Amino acid sequence: MSGNRGVSYEGPGKVEVRVTDYPDYELKDGPGVNPANVGRKLPHAAILKSVATNICGSDQHMVRGRTTAPTGLILGHEITGEVVDTGPDVEYVKNGDLVSVPFNISCGRCRNCKERKTGICENVNPDRPGSAYGYVDMGGWVGGQAEYVLVPYADWNLLKFPDKDQAMEKMLDLAMLSDIFPTGFHGCVSAGVGPGSTVYIAGAGPVGLAAASSAFLLGAAVVIVGDLNKDRLEQARSFGCETVNVAEGEPKDQIEQILGEPEVDCAVDAVGFEARGHGKEAEKEQPATVLNTVMDVTRAGGALGIPGLYVTGDPGAADEAAKQGSLSIQIGLGWAKSLSFVTGQCPVMRYNRQLMQAILHDRVQIAKAVNATPISLDDAPRGYHEFDEGAARKYVIDPHGMLASR
Repeated sequence: MSGNRGVSYEGPGKVEVRVTDYPDYELKDGPGVNPANVGRKLPHAAILKSVATNICGSDQHMVRGRTTAPTGLILGHEITGEVVDTGPDVEYVKNGDLVSVPFNISCGRCRNCKERKTGICENVNPDRPGSAYGYVDMGGWVGGQAEYVLVPYADWNLLKFPDKDQAMEKMLDLAMLSDIFPTGFHGCVSAGVGPGSTVYIAGAGPVGLAAASSAFLLGAAVVIVGDLNKDRLEQARSFGCETVNVAEGEPKDQIEQILGEPEVDCAVDAVGFEARGHGKEAEKEQPATVLNTVMDVTRAGGALGIPGLYVTGDPGAADEAAKQGSLSIQIGLGWAKSLSFVTGQCPVMRYNRQLMQAILHDRVQIAKAVNATPISLDDAPRGYHEFDEGAARKYVIDPHGMLASR
């Protein structure tokens, strides 16, 4: 086997599908590969045939030119696939297994992995703890928006689906296990969502919608989703959410109209660093807006889940401080209200097996909630464009036509 094609970042606003290397059991030099990782031997890895590989809002940050991502980077960290080959050190994963790949790359050996903090593995990124496929400053592991992809530490990382036929029938749902479903769920767990909770979720993109679905799964009584995209708000309402349009004013005022009080028990930031203002400021980028809002609308003693992406470097930011990841956060407000904060990558392996069971046993319809939409690999550039324009969809790339054939 020698052929492969993948979705390549070609500069701000541009991606294209191009021929790329077939995976090998050694990390080779290439766009974004950390020099300290070049030549790294990977006998513990497996090669997957990609069955489903999704476009993520985090990918869009790079494609918009908001990071230092190099051209030629093969994108994609949301991967579901079939094992087609394994390295000599792989014991338990077998050819033919249908598996979900956590977007966090983790070794299973370091202190953080042993503590189930797989989003900050110490051994896969020479620059800092934490890594992901096809992402800037994450060590240079090749992305999975491709026909074939390599997964290191396969016995540790891969989640095997117990029944292949059942899994293929539910593949659009199971494809969400690599990132957005656990990420949204983690945001809600971090915020303390439980039976009877009232919850505000900032952002009606796929992660926000996944968080809303997760809130219901956790027993929330009222889930309120805020955004300025009317189509995405309509998608949130389609499975029982209340909504606020932040372009029409402050969420606090609209929350009071829904609940009879201006505060919720818990809140989730599913927006991140490209946040915009509210009301008349809705078209203006104000990266601290959502963080300050979730502090404002959460009751004293409550908690905030912050799975929305924040970066240490944003070359496209509106001011010099934000370019360094420094935002005007009202930390005094959060301190005065004794709020708890949880930030960072979701440790996918903490949740993915349980969420897989919820999908397989029909306890949740996550694909329907996020409006999962299959497209071919060749249609990936169109998917990126439409998603960037605000489409109320989660695009799932189908490199081999395995979803279309179902």
